[in-house]
Amino acid sequence: MVRRSVGDMNPLGERWTTDQVLALAPDEASRRAGGKLAAPGPWSGTGADDGAVWGLCRGSGKKPYQAVVDIKGPAFRCSCPSRKFPCKHALGLLLLWAGDAGAVAGGEPPPQWAGEWLAGRRERAGGPGVRPPVPVPPRGRPPIRRRPSGGRSAGCGASARARRSWSSG
Repeated sequence: MVRRSVGDMNPLGERWTTDQVLALAPDEASRRAGGKLAAPGPWSGTGADDGAVWGLCRGSGKKPYQAVVDIKGPAFRCSCPSRKFPCKHALGLLLLWAGDAGAVAGGEPPPQWAGEWLAGRRERAGGPGVRPPVPVPPRGRPPIRRRPSGGRSAGCGASARARRSWSSG
């Protein structure tokens, strides 16, 4: 299977193909695990708009995993403890969305947890409500750190003088 870049994805507004989703997987094990989650059974609260797909995936714990994908990035967020990006839940959600047009409802606003993450991403990317940039120190040689006067070296000299006066007296 050929790994594709973000530039190979469909233009915005079109559903991705299964091959495009699988090209995002970090490894073969993630592809297989994501494929097992590409059915409506473990999912609830799924939805999509023109820039994102989200859903809740029933896992082994009490609370379902919250998965959201910014398809404009693409970027992924899931509440699962996996260190793979995208995780099997994000892949399963995207495969569900890509494979079955009726499985993920479109045109709905995202739930709060997904909306907050998406808004934060768009803000950092330069969308509405952008914060002013944080000033970055100039590149080059770092400034030399000077010890404050009266620090450790001053204490050493004072100790030496005290020893001399004690031994001479």
